[in-house]
Amino acid sequence: MKLTARPVVWLTWGALIFFMLNLVGIVGAVVTNSFAESWFGTWLPNGYTGKWYGEAWRDYRLLDVLVVTFQVAIAVVVISVLIGVPTAYALARRDFPGKKLLNVLFLLPILMPPMTYGIPLATVLYKFQLAGSMFGVIAANLVPAVPFVVLTMTPFIEQIDTKIESAARMCGANTYAIFTRVLAPLLVPGILAASILVLVRTVGMFELTFLTAGPTSQTLVVSLYEAMSSAGIRPQQMVDSMAVIYTGSMLLLLVIALRFVNPTQLVTRLKDTA
Repeated sequence: MKLTARPVVWLTWGALIFFMLNLVGIVGAVVTNSFAESWFGTWLPNGYTGKWYGEAWRDYRLLDVLVVTFQVAIAVVVISVLIGVPTAYALARRDFPGKKLLNVLFLLPILMPPMTYGIPLATVLYKFQLAGSMFGVIAANLVPAVPFVVLTMTPFIEQIDTKIESAARMCGANTYAIFTRVLAPLLVPGILAASILVLVRTVGMFELTFLTAGPTSQTLVVSLYEAMSSAGIRPQQMVDSMAVIYTGSMLLLLVIALRFVNPTQLVTRLKDTA
């Protein structure tokens, strides 16, 4: 058994090392070029400077872009939590005809590529003159965000014993009091997990934001794409500096997410209805 397993282990480690070397090489080249004065045909740049970050910050108005990015992300987080938590509670506590089908429908925006439903969604938003604004970007990002909150919160709610709610009702608490004073404190870890993950997902969402954003509602990832593909000649170091800023912000959000979120808690259970 050990002889047959050994080649598999070596192949696994070899593939992992190969992947990591390519990843480090690509990221390292982008970071190095963002600090390079010029880099043509040599192993290392001719000199190093940090001026490209300042020029990218001014020319691409990155402060305004970052403000818009986090305004959109925070709005999506707040709205999706306000909608998703009560919906998850209803799915976790109630049995009704079509519940299994509803759970599958919530999965579709997460499992499907965003472009498949992003184009029809953008068409509808443009028809009603909602696209091209921050409201349109927020509405488009809510389509995958709300189901994500629902599927994240459902296991947390299912883990809470229903006897706690029954005891609160026996003491005279109404539904609103039970939800705000009894369940809400118990759901804080789940709400925090869902909020941080939706924040990371929204900041990194390119397709839906690209299809619905306007000149004043672009997030950082869309601005990075525009800097790479728009007409005109610009130093590659400026684009690479934008990429480093975007990558750094995403890494920061991921570190925060992993600090507060246990990935094993995000496994949802779809129970068969009778």
